Amino acid sequence: MLYWLLYQKLFPYFRPFRIFRYLTFRTAFATLTALLIALFVGPYVIQKLREFQIGQYIREEGPKEHQKKAGTPTMGGVLICIAILLPTLLWSDLSNPFVWLVMGSTVAFGAIGFADDYIKVVHRRNLGLTARAKLGYQALASTAIAVVFVAMQSLGIYSTQLTVPFLKNFHPHLSLGPLTHIPHITLLAFLPFVVFIVLLIVFSSNAVNLTDGLDGLAIGCTIIAAGALTVLTYVSGHVVFSDYLELQRMPMVGEVTVFCGCMVGASIGFLWYNAHPAEVFMGDVGSLALGGAIGTVAVVIRQELLLPFIGGIFVLEAFSVILQVGSYKLRKKRIFKMAPLHHHFELMGWSESKVIVRFWIGALVFALFALTTLKLR
Repeated sequence: MLYWLLYQKLFPYFRPFRIFRYLTFRTAFATLTALLIALFVGPYVIQKLREFQIGQYIREEGPKEHQKKAGTPTMGGVLICIAILLPTLLWSDLSNPFVWLVMGSTVAFGAIGFADDYIKVVHRRNLGLTARAKLGYQALASTAIAVVFVAMQSLGIYSTQLTVPFLKNFHPHLSLGPLTHIPHITLLAFLPFVVFIVLLIVFSSNAVNLTDGLDGLAIGCTIIAAGALTVLTYVSGHVVFSDYLELQRMPMVGEVTVFCGCMVGASIGFLWYNAHPAEVFMGDVGSLALGGAIGTVAVVIRQELLLPFIGGIFVLEAFSVILQVGSYKLRKKRIFKMAPLHHHFELMGWSESKVIVRFWIGALVFALFALTTLKLR
């Protein structure tokens, strides 16, 4: 909005407005705007959540220390979504379809999380949507996103080629090749791509959701993952850097850097109130929205295979649950004292603060490794 008004409309009359042309300038100010919105609107949102008695319900089988958190305002993810979406609308080029796609993903997954949280609050329990319903809605939203990518491929502004870490000359296509020339089965030709994208975004969304179990854990890891995505998105859309790093040249995706910066700013602002001891929890409306956004951005910049490193802690948390459930169903034995993984370390005697900080360090190591793969090719 500001880009359209100040650069496209007023720049011919006031030359200093040329600064709004630069992506780095707009990303920096979008990040600051998101941070300030989260910081200054946060107290109002927390107060309203308390007034409406929207409190967190703690499951009884968890660590006993967590029971004292019962009643802490939840659904603070609404604040995160506002702090991401509003600055993106202000500072990005809204003629770019990728910007609308990542915002749409955030809204769609945030809405699923909102419905889940709302049911928990109304029924005063720790169970919202059933697992089948939640996965069904997530799969539906992810399928819609994948179909939009297929449409962009047909318009020539997107490619289904994968970027494989460490292999600069290997770019496999996630489509059935010759079938793409037959109009009435074009979507069928992209079925492998659609399935892959649906699985990736659904997994990303739920991985962040599973990590959100300790004060500041998920949002701190999100700051690190979003920071890495900001760098990756910028270099992917930059003609000089993408050529130097031998990445796929995708000039239009650079605008998504503004959105990634907003994720960083909004997450830092929310961490101010979510740090231990938390004044507010993000709830599913926040964790599902952030996970969906992270997964969608990874698809936009064709770094799906790098996502396990960008969000390494999220992946470990998700797989700890998968392994725990699988082991118990097959062998009637548990691998961990409790899943997700952060509860395992709590039951080993680590304090909550120690688990949080050490997981942040792990997330930072994963993200730095992800960035080094740009040159190790």
